[in-house]
Amino acid sequence: MAVAEEADKFGLDRVGARPSLGDYLRQTWERREFIYELAKARVQKQNQQNRLGMIWVVLKPTMNAIMYGVIFGVLQGDKKAADFPVFVVIGVFLFEFFTSSMNGGAKSITGNSALVQSLSFPRLSLPVAQITQNLLTLMPMVGVMFIYSMILGTTPKWSWFGIIPLIAIFSVFNMGVALICARITVHVRDFTQILPLISRMLFYTSGVLFSVDRILSHWPWLVTVFEFHPLYQTLQLARAMIMDNAEYDPMAWLVVTVWSVAILVVGLIYFWKAEERYGRAN
Repeated sequence: MAVAEEADKFGLDRVGARPSLGDYLRQTWERREFIYELAKARVQKQNQQNRLGMIWVVLKPTMNAIMYGVIFGVLQGDKKAADFPVFVVIGVFLFEFFTSSMNGGAKSITGNSALVQSLSFPRLSLPVAQITQNLLTLMPMVGVMFIYSMILGTTPKWSWFGIIPLIAIFSVFNMGVALICARITVHVRDFTQILPLISRMLFYTSGVLFSVDRILSHWPWLVTVFEFHPLYQTLQLARAMIMDNAEYDPMAWLVVTVWSVAILVVGLIYFWKAEERYGRAN
């Protein structure tokens, strides 16, 4: 105890001690170049062993959109959304951004054990790098999404630029989710085993493939619940900006913004609280 008191007296910090939240964020910002280069390197490495390389970035969600579009288009019959092919493409492509952020974020610490145990840096850098990587991957996907929309008959319009602030807000939401999942996985490794189930459940309950107003028309209270569903409202905003004659409630912007900020704050504090344990617990 005397040694600790003397160290504190002379301003000596404990190795691996958690800094204040403000210092933590500042240290992470100072490593922004490392974060970007790490994310860029991972994007380049992601599919380099595959013959089609980065083409898989857009080919995989395209195949999913076709498969789900055909199956659920038949199942829904006349209850399917207007411009259903475009509806599905937007839903599948943007939801892919969410799932890759959640799953990648969950493994951002445990999947980099050697880096975490050998170097001193804010562990927040790793989940941030994961979201940055997913954003870099999303860029060509959004471009292809617009091309598909035009091929399927959608008219280009100025509202398409609204997808930029929406993706920014969605990235904030995904960052919060990634931080929460990253810490949970450090403590409970088996969490990664149930993540696919959680992802699949959210996929089928976020309006990715169906119009809530049409499918749940007999349960108005459930439609009201979806008005506060962050993933559903994000997809609805994207569709309203891209599709022809699509409508949305302006309050949806407030819903997704509040959700995103709240999840980020909770996730950041929750992740920061365990900073000293990363590299020891995993």
